[in-house]
Amino acid sequence: METSQPTKVTVQAVIQAPVEKVWRYWTEPDHITKWNQASEDWHAPRAENDLRVGGMFLTRMEAKDVSMGFDFGGIYDVVNRHEAIGYTMEDGRRVDIAFVDQGNETKVIETFDAESSNPVEFQQAGWQAIMDNFKAYTEQN
Repeated sequence: METSQPTKVTVQAVIQAPVEKVWRYWTEPDHITKWNQASEDWHAPRAENDLRVGGMFLTRMEAKDVSMGFDFGGIYDVVNRHEAIGYTMEDGRRVDIAFVDQGNETKVIETFDAESSNPVEFQQAGWQAIMDNFKAYTEQN
């Protein structure tokens, strides 16, 4: 039986905010619901986050016209405050996020296992759009 390693995809942004604020906005449900969507016609009406190794998270993502939606969730494998988060999604794919403290700014680097249903470029564009929304929300609030 042949097994293949999943394609790793990376998105990133430099946020003009200290790591403490970036961490809080990335991990607190009240903030997650404000930035976690890839386009203006989607939103995240609900988020739950048990931020600890073995803890679960769930974000409800829906089209604003209610035509479709899905739950995005997983279980944390790594939680190093202000430094790194790693989790396994419900379908077994891995995500690793690094928070690089650069003083008054923070570099966020997110690497995820691509799924096989959609082109890698499409997935990267969607995850980068969410990262860009996070950057804009964090810098404006």
